[in-house]
Amino acid sequence: MSSSPFIDISPNLRLLGTAHVAKASVEAVKFQIEDFKPDVVAVELCQSRYDSLISDRRLDKEGLLKVIKEGKAPLVLLQSMLASEQRRLGMDEGEQPGAELLAAVEVAKENDLEVKLIDRDIQVTLRRAWKKMKFREKFKILYSLLGEEEDEENPDLEELLGNRDLLSSMMEELREFSPGAGTVLIDERDSYLAEKILSIDSDKKILAVVGAGHLNGLEEYLNDKSTFNENNLTILEEIPKTSLFAKILPWMIPALVMGLMAYFLTTGDGIDLVELFTVWTLANAIFAAIGCILARGHILSILTAALASPITSLNPTLAAGWFAGYVQMKVVEPTTEDLQNFLKLDKFGLFWSNRAGRVLLVTALTNVGSMAGAWVAAAGLIGGI
Repeated sequence: MSSSPFIDISPNLRLLGTAHVAKASVEAVKFQIEDFKPDVVAVELCQSRYDSLISDRRLDKEGLLKVIKEGKAPLVLLQSMLASEQRRLGMDEGEQPGAELLAAVEVAKENDLEVKLIDRDIQVTLRRAWKKMKFREKFKILYSLLGEEEDEENPDLEELLGNRDLLSSMMEELREFSPGAGTVLIDERDSYLAEKILSIDSDKKILAVVGAGHLNGLEEYLNDKSTFNENNLTILEEIPKTSLFAKILPWMIPALVMGLMAYFLTTGDGIDLVELFTVWTLANAIFAAIGCILARGHILSILTAALASPITSLNPTLAAGWFAGYVQMKVVEPTTEDLQNFLKLDKFGLFWSNRAGRVLLVTALTNVGSMAGAWVAAAGLIGGI
């Protein structure tokens, strides 16, 4: 019998808590399916994570290019960096994160059992978490990711699985570290997972395989509520809308530059017009290049960033990082090994040495530099009036 904790909510519903990286959890899933004999196996996976697991979590060049074109490089980097420590533990245990969830699906199918994916889409979760985090929380997370805490000891996995108080304590630490992220990653997901479980036919015997950290929240939610509410799921699946100010903000600087240009043209002040172009071009080019350099981009990528930024900053539908990232991908082409290993990196520093990771860093950091350059240029132009 595995030490993985489980809770019987009712004769027809059992929750199995697992560590997403523990090899013992894979065995626990197999044992519980044989012991509990469920009709339905519900797993804490969304469709995108499931597809990633069954495809051996591989990234291909087309997928990398799509990430660049759709402007999702920062989101992919955030997801990868937040999970890097979990991946490291997973590889130490001989299993990849989510192996026990995939085992649950495979064993269920072998026994002709119905499978339900009950987690919220990972992209929705990340977007909602980022939206609810305050600037100070975002800075703390970035700082912690950049810091190398090699001396910090990780809790023993057996102790982690067997001690629900320890798990609760770790959840509370996350909430204290980032209240906004804690609300989305803990409270919201507890509610979402519970609602998805309640949406399954209650006459069927259900084994729900979830991360052990969700056991307390799920138990409390399911004991207090016994009926499914579809409206709750709809609310929790909403992607935060961009505010009107956030939509207008990217167009403010182009409008300012164009306005100043029109003013100087109508007044016939050619010297000021030359100064405007010089300040705008240099500030954008220098800051975008610095961002690309910080990402350790190829010299051609750096030049592309510097040349593209003064132009793309005038058109919010374009981004200098897209061009720099594309050039980086072509001149320092990621190998098949790079693409496969990117989703298995265990340290933040390895993102720079992995060619696929560096393409994403070039894209993201060039965009950050370009935005900073546009604001510095705008401030310089206003100050020079």
